[in-house]
Amino acid sequence: MSLFVKICGITSPVAASAAVEAGADAVGFVFAESPRRVAPAEARAIAEDLPPGILCVAVFGRPALGEIAAVLDEFDADVVQADHESLDGYEERQILPVYREPVTARPTQLRFLYEGARSGVGARVDESEAARVARFGEMVLAGGLDPGNVGRAITAIRPYGVDVSTGVETAPGVKSPELIGSFVAAARSAAERLVTA
Repeated sequence: MSLFVKICGITSPVAASAAVEAGADAVGFVFAESPRRVAPAEARAIAEDLPPGILCVAVFGRPALGEIAAVLDEFDADVVQADHESLDGYEERQILPVYREPVTARPTQLRFLYEGARSGVGARVDESEAARVARFGEMVLAGGLDPGNVGRAITAIRPYGVDVSTGVETAPGVKSPELIGSFVAAARSAAERLVTA
């Protein structure tokens, strides 16, 4: 199975195109409080120009009641990502529940995202703990990844996928096409080495 790669915090068509050209599987649009926050109409406009097969993820933290539904009314995302306690009632949609370090209970969904205590700050997780959690299912690893360390993280943790935001930016919310390309290339290369080892 090939590695799943998500570029999160997309704020412009340029960044979205760079993710597609690099070979990412998904792009994330942030609706939580963040320098990367976009309006639903902005996300919809960017997503309309993406080719088929690229998953568009609506990213929330711990949303207020009704917040997810309000965004989805304007932006019909392929996947909804939020803290796992916030996704009750969205089981009919494709979801990516977020579990934060440390995980005290086994995730109840097959596919989930794992990161540090706070999103969007580039905080890396403990590799040995992440490797333990990765055995629970299809874990997408996030937190502090960049082109220079993603290969090592994949080798040590063996996640189903990886997710990056701050690690491919030149400033908060400003994605670098070059860094996106380098990140995806490094991630794919590490995954291929695992397969052939």
